Amino acid sequence: MDATVRKSHWENIYSTKSLNEVSWHEPKPDNSIKLIEKYAIDKNVTIIDIGGGDSFLADNLIALGFSNITVLDISETAIEKAKIRLGENANKIKWIISDITSFEPTEKYDIWHDRAVFHFLTDVLDQEKYKELLTKSLNENGTFIIGTFAIDGPTKCSGITVQQYDIESITKQFSRLKLVENFNFQHPTPFNTFQKFIFAVFKK
Repeated sequence: MDATVRKSHWENIYSTKSLNEVSWHEPKPDNSIKLIEKYAIDKNVTIIDIGGGDSFLADNLIALGFSNITVLDISETAIEKAKIRLGENANKIKWIISDITSFEPTEKYDIWHDRAVFHFLTDVLDQEKYKELLTKSLNENGTFIIGTFAIDGPTKCSGITVQQYDIESITKQFSRLKLVENFNFQHPTPFNTFQKFIFAVFKK
């Protein structure tokens, strides 16, 4: 799927579905919050949430006192929804509308967080672009937090075929970085089902 088709797909999803109609919704993204708190050296670290459009992660990070948050999403609609929900707090976040494969960062990050974006990149060239961008954009000793569908997780999400991972394959993908932690997780969807994820933390 090329970037133009990808953007059209996600704009349509966020324009037609509410939060309780999408499988990835988390009222409180506990895994992401705990990992960011664990690896952040202070509340001023630069954090980017990849594909975080209408996620509640930014809300929670602001509430915890983090002050340098960037949210990137391919969907302008998703970001606008988040801004409305956050109200005045939306001004505390840097918002970027971009496909991750064409993102051109103007700063480096201490923490790069990705829950459920990388597994949508099934094309090897897109995967390579992502990894090159990550390596270039992460500060020395920076932290990369990723959550992807596990080997026995969904094969599709939102009508799109995804790439599943186990710890060996995700470590191989990000071999330029050092794996420091990983665990499995069953995400409860709004439809009373579960999706199996793997979370991994890497250091540069």
